[in-house]
Amino acid sequence: MSASRTKPRPRLLFSTAPFFRYPVREAFRHAAEAGFEAVEVMVTQDPHTQEPHLLSRLSEEFGLEVAAVHAPFLLLTRRVWGSEPTGKIYRAVHLAEELGATIVVIHPPYRWQARFRVWVEDQLAEFSARTGVVVAVENMFPIKIRGDRGVRLHASQALDDLERVPYLVLDTSHAAVAGLDIRDFYRQHGDRIQHVHLSNNAGKGWDSHLPVDQEGVLPLKEFLDDLAKDGFAGNVSLELDLRPWMGDGRSLHDVLVRNREFCERQLTPAGPRD
Repeated sequence: MSASRTKPRPRLLFSTAPFFRYPVREAFRHAAEAGFEAVEVMVTQDPHTQEPHLLSRLSEEFGLEVAAVHAPFLLLTRRVWGSEPTGKIYRAVHLAEELGATIVVIHPPYRWQARFRVWVEDQLAEFSARTGVVVAVENMFPIKIRGDRGVRLHASQALDDLERVPYLVLDTSHAAVAGLDIRDFYRQHGDRIQHVHLSNNAGKGWDSHLPVDQEGVLPLKEFLDDLAKDGFAGNVSLELDLRPWMGDGRSLHDVLVRNREFCERQLTPAGPRD
């Protein structure tokens, strides 16, 4: 097959999210030692996640490309870069531009953020086209606040809740919590999915972000096979809960290597399938 007709291969990234309580330098070091070539940086309170010149130094030191930026939309980072959602997005896009990253990941509006919801639906696509950095919205899941009569922070995230969002990030663990079939989600929304947060899920109703080589409820081999066969041109970013291995450097290294190899094997169109 000629090079011009070869399907693109999804780009595998390592998300620094599991290291949000640690200096981001630790995430870069572990990712490089495990053989990754690129990372998705989650912006946290660590100044090294917020400043392009500091991230550029880490990128050069460890030989890792910063291919995606996750804006500070977690409740734990709600005060990073102010409280205005669009302000956070502008800062994240500037950071991405300086680093050469092509995508910024954001969370969907909370129920009370009416102005932000209108911005996402009416201006996000034009803003992405103007800056050259795609701003994509991650699927979430219902969260109830205990004692507040079942108040939900996010919408139910059924498929029709996302119809008016131009660019999507598919988080596989979030999809499991919300009761969504990830292969069906991809088939229906693949034209708008720009980025994947990949992990397994324990199937117990909470967001477990299990390593992909652990037993869970998600058909990850089949899902990655779908991406490879379709020539999905976006990123697949491993976003894992690594807390059980954080205290043992060797075990952590082994988990990261196994997960990288699992994804690379499944994302190679002509490669073997287990």
